[in-house]
Amino acid sequence: MRQDEQLSSLIGDIYDAALDSALWSAVLGKTRGFVGGFAAVLYSKDANRRSGRLYYKVGDFDRHYRQLYIDKYAKLDPTTTGQFFADIEQPVSIADLMPYDEFLETRFYKEWLRPQSIVDGVTTALEKSVTSVALFTVFRHERDGMVDDGARHRLRLIAPHLRRAVLIGRVIDLKTAEAASLADTLDGISAGMFLVDAHGRIIHANASGHALLAEGGLLRSAGGKLTAKDASAEQALHEAFIAAGSGDAAVGTKGIAVPVLERDGERYVAHVLPLTSGARRRAGTSYAAAAALFVHKAALEIPSPPEAIAKAFKLTPSELRVLLAIVEIGGVAETADALGIGPGTVKTHLLRVFAKTGTGRQAELVKLVAGFSNPLVS
Repeated sequence: MRQDEQLSSLIGDIYDAALDSALWSAVLGKTRGFVGGFAAVLYSKDANRRSGRLYYKVGDFDRHYRQLYIDKYAKLDPTTTGQFFADIEQPVSIADLMPYDEFLETRFYKEWLRPQSIVDGVTTALEKSVTSVALFTVFRHERDGMVDDGARHRLRLIAPHLRRAVLIGRVIDLKTAEAASLADTLDGISAGMFLVDAHGRIIHANASGHALLAEGGLLRSAGGKLTAKDASAEQALHEAFIAAGSGDAAVGTKGIAVPVLERDGERYVAHVLPLTSGARRRAGTSYAAAAALFVHKAALEIPSPPEAIAKAFKLTPSELRVLLAIVEIGGVAETADALGIGPGTVKTHLLRVFAKTGTGRQAELVKLVAGFSNPLVS
């Protein structure tokens, strides 16, 4: 199969998984092959708890090492900080997040990656919140070699589609959904859901969707056509509906997390799912719909405390890792052991942190971090 045909088929499978979570394992298997690697995982990391949660995985990961990561090495993973700073949908390798030579000296590499013969991974952030980040990673075995430009390019091609599927899957929060009865299945979800054709004409709306139309402050039906009161959102949705009518690949990045502002200032977000191929095509055929639109209230978007600290004082990821470890663990030697780097390296980063933050003692750093963690602390 040619790469463009493989890509088109894969995108269709990704969108089918948005409605049927049982398909994710098969989808990850195909993405692993498309991007190039021996394993793929869909997971999230929590910055405050320094923990990880695995949602779906495929590949030859040893169960023992999977559990070790959850129990121990999630807290020692030096790539976490950099992943929080990476742009949404932007593929990054280990070398993009920290100096690779430094990475090879960490306990995480020596005790978790090296025994599994894992040398690299290409990751893309799919969603960020105040404390967590949802990630997709394809791991590279020694036989795969390091992440190259080709792997980055291939992941970049599918990243927006993965993101759309994950966000919509989270909105509808269903274990399975039969696409043939999509409208009936989704009528009970709390988000507003509309089935529309390529011109935005409403084919079907669930109860929450009808409620949004009745309120009139966010969306309206003009001659049977769905329109947004927010002009910028209206343009974005119009383009996404037209693209959806041309197929999965055509929709691309259009219609992912479109911000919609209500007239009283309430913020909503909209996601467009094409219905023109795959298992979803049955719904499109049955209802003459080109796309499903999901609309729900937006979460408050504020940076995580670590991200806010780094931006405020222009800290590098390495400096931020040392700062957070010093605050949590306390001593240079203990921090060096936890991060798997030399005490001299910790001291070098710590001196730079002192200089950038205008502090001179570890107790001052503890107070600084506490102030960012709690906005009421002055």
